[in-house]
Amino acid sequence: MLGLERKSVKLVFHQKKWKTLFEREEKLIRSALGDFALAIEHIGSTSIPRLPAKPIIDIMVGVRALTEIEKCVAPLGKIDYEYRGERGIAGRPFFRKGTIEATTHHLSVVEFGGEIWRRHLSFRDYLRENREAAIRYGELKKDLAAAFKDDRQAYTDGKTGFVEEILRAAGQI
Repeated sequence: MLGLERKSVKLVFHQKKWKTLFEREEKLIRSALGDFALAIEHIGSTSIPRLPAKPIIDIMVGVRALTEIEKCVAPLGKIDYEYRGERGIAGRPFFRKGTIEATTHHLSVVEFGGEIWRRHLSFRDYLRENREAAIRYGELKKDLAAAFKDDRQAYTDGKTGFVEEILRAAGQI
């Protein structure tokens, strides 16, 4: 299963096909953006083996400078990504892909090597390498999903303390 009704929170068991789905999408993004994309990474819970996740593939594209974000909007639109602005996070223009009913992909464009880039990769890599931390994160996500099944913002906000703890452990705070 891929895709989730907008604003809802539903976790599913990790699926090995998510890696393949990311790789397919990475090729599409690379063909759309060319050299403008310095790097493309699979982030979020779908990129961490054995972790329950919302069935949405999270992707991060690293670029030289966000001042040229308009160069991404039309090419990504041609492969069905809808530009949504920064959505409250400065330095992270955001795109989504899917149908009117359900989102299948989230794509963030960030400065390659910048703070957002480093934090996302550090968080992902820490959880990939530290099974106990990943288990704790999975349990927290399950509890939050049960409490906030129709409030994605509250679900996300509930993870903040844990994310900061992992970023500290990874030397990013």
